Amino acid sequence: MKLLVAEDDRRMAGALKELLKEEGYDLDLAYDGEEALDFLMADMYDLVILDVMMPKKDGFSVVRRMRQEGMRTPVLMLTAKGEVDDKVTGLDSGADDYMVKPFLSKELLARVRALIRRNIGSPDGSLAFGDITLDTSKALLSCVTTGESVRLSEKEMKILEHMIANQGQIVSRESLAMRIWGFENDAEYNNVEVYMTFTRKKLRFIGALTEIKAVRGMGYELRCENV
Repeated sequence: MKLLVAEDDRRMAGALKELLKEEGYDLDLAYDGEEALDFLMADMYDLVILDVMMPKKDGFSVVRRMRQEGMRTPVLMLTAKGEVDDKVTGLDSGADDYMVKPFLSKELLARVRALIRRNIGSPDGSLAFGDITLDTSKALLSCVTTGESVRLSEKEMKILEHMIANQGQIVSRESLAMRIWGFENDAEYNNVEVYMTFTRKKLRFIGALTEIKAVRGMGYELRCENV
């Protein structure tokens, strides 16, 4: 899972980065609203943690722009202000949740998990799309139509996890390479093709109607047109 944290207080940003990295999240940091929007226009995220009071553009402006651009990424807003009107403004701007500083680390992590689960998953924490479910704790891919299941390799699971997280969007080969291998080069791009083939075979093996379609010159899209 990849998160964007936009926080102008560098000590707070560093603490959030350390906390979230320890939980296994990949992370980008932005220190003002304009930088946050640059990141959002260049990459896809599973969650945005957005401070309200930032230079150049405040958090309210950033989340409004996100929604205007059609970005459905969940947003958790952080602020030192606890007034009801500020919370209402944040939620009306398009935020999904709101936390007032200072806060407990365990509560922040619980809210992060809940927002990601609400966006891409089912109540039991598994990920779902079309007629497939993905249990990431067991690396188990299942088809609700046929009742069949199959184990996935780590990279096959990461591909499907990323595709489900970005359902309704075209996912580029570059984005998959960065998410799975952590850096970009031609060898990794070729590996994406190889593991994409393996993942498609697993979908066919369980008889899923859900497919990974290649979009020429752009990337891949998860589709399930018959459910």
